[in-house]
Amino acid sequence: MRKLTIIGAGPGDPELITVKGLKKLKEADVVLYADSLVSKELIEQANSDAEIIKTAGMHLEEMVQVMVDRLREGKQVVRVHTGDPAVYGAIMEQISMLNKQDINVEIIPGVSSVFASAAALGAELTIPDLTQTVILTRAEGRTPVPEAEKLRDLAKHNCTVALFLSATLTKKIVKEFLAAGWSKDTPVGVVYKATWPDQKIVRSTLERLDEDMRVNGIRKQAMILAGWAIDKNIHDKQFKSKLYDKEFTHGFRKGVKP
Repeated sequence: MRKLTIIGAGPGDPELITVKGLKKLKEADVVLYADSLVSKELIEQANSDAEIIKTAGMHLEEMVQVMVDRLREGKQVVRVHTGDPAVYGAIMEQISMLNKQDINVEIIPGVSSVFASAAALGAELTIPDLTQTVILTRAEGRTPVPEAEKLRDLAKHNCTVALFLSATLTKKIVKEFLAAGWSKDTPVGVVYKATWPDQKIVRSTLERLDEDMRVNGIRKQAMILAGWAIDKNIHDKQFKSKLYDKEFTHGFRKGVKP
């Protein structure tokens, strides 16, 4: 059975692709990539003889037909996605159509922009005794969200929230979080084009978020991380994991009592 490989390219920095993903990219005869989001420098590492196809201007059926045609010609074909394909990657519909053509799909994960943004902020998203949960979601715009996943309801968990695809909806975000009981001074970190050369970091609060985004001209390609785990002063506070506590016993170390 023929096989297409979907590769997570990572958030932008061409060095943040996995070793396996880069190997597959270099071996491919045909490379399809989202040229509006994937680094050109990464794609330049493909085989010099490979056919490179930009897909930003292609619709789903057109793109899948190209994949099917090349695979039937006996070529190795890879599709390169930004970040990690599992999160807002729009891969499900591609896989469905390919499976109907008797084509298997291999997925190689990539570094998601949510984790690249956390790294840029120097943040751990799960802080002991503060929050142990991260919600990955998006604000509701032209594309609706399920009724049970409205932002106001998700925010009631008071954990770390990562907002994809929401840079133009900051007024709505603020309204929903405040309605869920969040304080106006809750820390928010915004990372524009995480790991790209023109990356921009904006530290804000829920109250100032919309204005800070406007002043910095950020209206796309931004990850919004909200919650007290994003507090820039978190390192001065007394939150500590049990993992390295000398009194804590686990499978590899016996705790030492004072």
